[in-house]
Amino acid sequence: MNFTTHFTENYNEYLDTRIADRYVTHKMIAPLIKEYQEKYKVTLLGTSVLGNPIHSIEIGSGKRKILMWSQMHGNESTTTKAVFDLLKFIDSNKEFGTYINNNFTLCIIPMLNPDGALAYTRVNSNEVDLNRDAQNQSQPESRVLRAVFDAFQPDYCFNLHDQRTIFSAGKHKRSATVSFLTPAEDKERKVTPNRKKSMEVIVAMNKMLQQFIPKQVGRYDDGFNLNCVGDTFQSLGIPTILFESGHYHNDYMREETRKYIAFSLVTALVYMVDNEVTGGEYHDYFEIPSNEKLFYDIILRKFPISEKEKLVHKDVAVFFKETLINGKVEFMPTIEHVEEDLHYFGHKELDMSNIEINPIPVHDLNSSYLTEFLKKI
Repeated sequence: MNFTTHFTENYNEYLDTRIADRYVTHKMIAPLIKEYQEKYKVTLLGTSVLGNPIHSIEIGSGKRKILMWSQMHGNESTTTKAVFDLLKFIDSNKEFGTYINNNFTLCIIPMLNPDGALAYTRVNSNEVDLNRDAQNQSQPESRVLRAVFDAFQPDYCFNLHDQRTIFSAGKHKRSATVSFLTPAEDKERKVTPNRKKSMEVIVAMNKMLQQFIPKQVGRYDDGFNLNCVGDTFQSLGIPTILFESGHYHNDYMREETRKYIAFSLVTALVYMVDNEVTGGEYHDYFEIPSNEKLFYDIILRKFPISEKEKLVHKDVAVFFKETLINGKVEFMPTIEHVEEDLHYFGHKELDMSNIEINPIPVHDLNSSYLTEFLKKI
């Protein structure tokens, strides 16, 4: 069986519908972890600042050891959903389950930052970004991850994240729906043998994704920062891959992007078995366009504005601020720029030049006004 083809063609069969949307907390995944406890090695690794549990799920006894962790940033839940889709594929497809068991030992931490997940914040409850704490290890969550890394001694690390809607794949009007990176090992960002191995696997994932989201895969910036976990693990000699879940058209719940991350995880695993990853096939990594910050969520083109008692038309750039309200993530419009000719792209662009509304002074053009205005159009 071609497992990648089977998974992509039958994805809905393996979609774990028990978790969805953007707000994913430990309470939501606890029943899934409990279920897998009956079948795989589930370990309580430690607890967060607020005492919430951090678990790992270990599968297989094969020689290739992969460490994955998700929701290091609490408000980045897309990869957590994709991880549970991968787990469902392993669990419910016996042939694939055997394949994984024989070829891999997977150690998966589905939620490293349960406090941040509950509060829907990037940081933990001490307001520390865990992805800038790799050297200090000042937080219990950071120490949990490093302890697993040291004890498990992985051959590869998969660092699973979300990225904002602002990113384009290159300098074009194409959203970076998925982005990858092999982090730098040093300030010079040298292309080392370990980076080449990561690049080769990324090339395979990108080739697959081009069938589904052509020209919507980006390459994340590889500026070196040893305080970042990926850079630290890479510098310790372990090929590391950063996965970034981005925006797909009208997919603010990231259910479509979730699918492509799940596709990528399966593709990476299959590629590692079917090919001896030497780093020799790394060159096409540099053909993946670099991420650029060229998007806003909405651009209102030629919006009528009253300026010094004169009517002018300006472009209004709107960015959605993700806000947790009564247990649900709401997308609150905020104004980022008001300019005559804004050289950015909008995921949605509306021509306001002929709209019949009274021109509004710039100082009245605020989030409250926008929220009501956008409801009407």
